Amino acid sequence: MTDPLEALRMPITPVDPDPEFAARLRERIRQELLRPSGGTTMTASTETTPDTAPGTVSPLEAHVRSLTPYLCVEDGRRAIDWYMRVLGARQHAEPVVMEDGRVGHAELAIGDSVLMLADEWPELGLLGPKARGGPSQSIYLRVPDVDAVVARAVREGAELARPVADYPHGRNGVINDPFGHRWMVTSPPGVPSRPRHGDVTYASLQLPDADRAAAFYGSVLDWRIVPGGMAESRRIEGLPTQHLGIWGGQEHPTMFLCFAVDDVHQAVRRVRESGGEAEEPNEEPYGTISMCTDDQGLTFAVCEDTTGAGTASPSRPATPAAGEVTYLTIEVPDSARARAFFGAVLGWEFVPGRVPDGWSVRSHGGGEVYPMTGMHGGHDSSTVVPVYAVQDIDAAVARVRAAGGTASDPESHPYGTLAECTDDQGTRFYLGDV
Repeated sequence: MTDPLEALRMPITPVDPDPEFAARLRERIRQELLRPSGGTTMTASTETTPDTAPGTVSPLEAHVRSLTPYLCVEDGRRAIDWYMRVLGARQHAEPVVMEDGRVGHAELAIGDSVLMLADEWPELGLLGPKARGGPSQSIYLRVPDVDAVVARAVREGAELARPVADYPHGRNGVINDPFGHRWMVTSPPGVPSRPRHGDVTYASLQLPDADRAAAFYGSVLDWRIVPGGMAESRRIEGLPTQHLGIWGGQEHPTMFLCFAVDDVHQAVRRVRESGGEAEEPNEEPYGTISMCTDDQGLTFAVCEDTTGAGTASPSRPATPAAGEVTYLTIEVPDSARARAFFGAVLGWEFVPGRVPDGWSVRSHGGGEVYPMTGMHGGHDSSTVVPVYAVQDIDAAVARVRAAGGTASDPESHPYGTLAECTDDQGTRFYLGDV
């Protein structure tokens, strides 16, 4: 007996796939093939790992979790742009766009998690919060700098539902985004405003010509630069959390660092006992300070805050703002000597990095120093090389070149996008996209 299913089966006739579907599929396959092993996706929110650099910052792995938010929004394309621009999300996969132009499915990486979203589908009963009269749930988002994220969200059209404030479990605020979703944005109990022992409390560029430096960095980083207390000094004003300056008349371009210490007199003693030099501490309006040199010729300062300022201030953001230093690499001839010296003086601990003779710096007990800092050995002389945070790295690179400096093309790394630069006096630095 003839099998009716066989008798009725139509011949298989190849057909060309829909061009738009084929393009989307090809792009998703390409991304999967290019993705590093383990499925790591670079996101704007990162954790630190024992690497060195510039960039001991390694990405979190963004995955679809057991419980994943899937938002319905009234304008999917606009929502994708808003979440990327305001919340630091990155595309986890190419959005699926339907024939009528609506976003059928999109995935964004935020921190170690994936946020899914799609346009409204009234025909399926899927509507956003605005269409239903308001949010019915809150999305809990942890970020390094809750103040900056909430302020940026409000500037970009979010409604402030609860101002940022400190609580025992951390610092948080609540916003309703332009699409009606309620976000509880929080930072865990963070870096205190009062610098901790071993943190950098002040940094100054040292180079030959202060006026040229002011013109260059004012153009590149949009620094607002004013005269300092001496002819060769300049102050950078308006940075949210860091105190930076410029000091001219120096032959060896570097960045001078002033470290916070709990007891400046004990720190001076440890500098001298470790083979370095230290001047007797002086009382200044900002604290008690001593100028020092380590046993390999790196000049620095140690300062004890004897003013009491900052003890009642809110937590300091863990992530520097645009124009601030986001990372420091201390280059030294002999890293073993440098690690012994700064371990004794500042209580620093060191974790091996991914490059030979590279080290990630930790404060005593394993926490991060501020700003994040690494050390690298094998150099002819000691130099501190900063990474400056910028919002648009391509535009910043163009400004470096226009101002007479040099800059490599921005390059994506697992820890972020960087460009290696020199200013018009040969001072090395990096730009890092925030």
